[in-house]
Amino acid sequence: MHDLTNKIVLITGIGSARADGWGNGTSIATLFAQRGATIFGCDIRPELGETGVAQIKSKAPEATVTCVSANVTNAESAKALVDACMAKHGRIDILVNNVGKSEPGGPAEMAEDVWDAQVDVNLKSVYLMTHLALPIMEKQSTGGNVICISSVAGLRYIGKPQVAYAATKAALIQFCKTTAVLYGQRHAQGGPLIRLNTVVPGLIDTPLVKILADKYAGGDYNGFRKTRDAQVPMGRMGSAWDVANAALFFASDEASYVTGQELVVDGGLIDSTGRT
Repeated sequence: MHDLTNKIVLITGIGSARADGWGNGTSIATLFAQRGATIFGCDIRPELGETGVAQIKSKAPEATVTCVSANVTNAESAKALVDACMAKHGRIDILVNNVGKSEPGGPAEMAEDVWDAQVDVNLKSVYLMTHLALPIMEKQSTGGNVICISSVAGLRYIGKPQVAYAATKAALIQFCKTTAVLYGQRHAQGGPLIRLNTVVPGLIDTPLVKILADKYAGGDYNGFRKTRDAQVPMGRMGSAWDVANAALFFASDEASYVTGQELVVDGGLIDSTGRT
């Protein structure tokens, strides 16, 4: 099951800030590589990309993994990324839109440039990459598959004042739903099968938690971790591997009749009040 042999996977944000920590992008790339996929990824910072590739290869030593520097909020850079993947591999079977960033603030407090930057990284990047990948997938007899990484912040308030992040992650879910219907209809009319789905992580324990603690908890990393654990009915944050396993399902042939859907990976968080 969940065999990705010979699949070409383009993943944004596979870099890693820590060689001993696993983020969503690195974990997704690693799990897909272990299932036979060829990975072509990017990170905005080359040194983080190198660390990410080393992590992936540590668990999937036989895999073909490439990481280039790209800024997927910029149309020219996003096109260069897609062109580089096509030049190297000649196709894109799976696109994983993984980059994202959270900044604090409500609409009255948040500066316009911060709002714009959040829209760019969390939403425009998805539009640009999907805009470029879909025509390629339509020309392939085997079609393609787009997986987006959203957040439970797009479904409910989770205790942090992050209005731009929440708004863009909610918009991302609807972007996938609408596009999935459009391409489902094209498939019904004889076009190749192209599916779009969204993984919706809850509170996940990745290296980014330290950055979030600096932004939202005055740098109290341990206290911030305890608060996040306590918010979840299971009593703990999830791991990036939980997110990767959800993405793997969407990527696999076992999900061939699943499109326009969200898979929430949150330990029951959105089903609770968030209070202990």
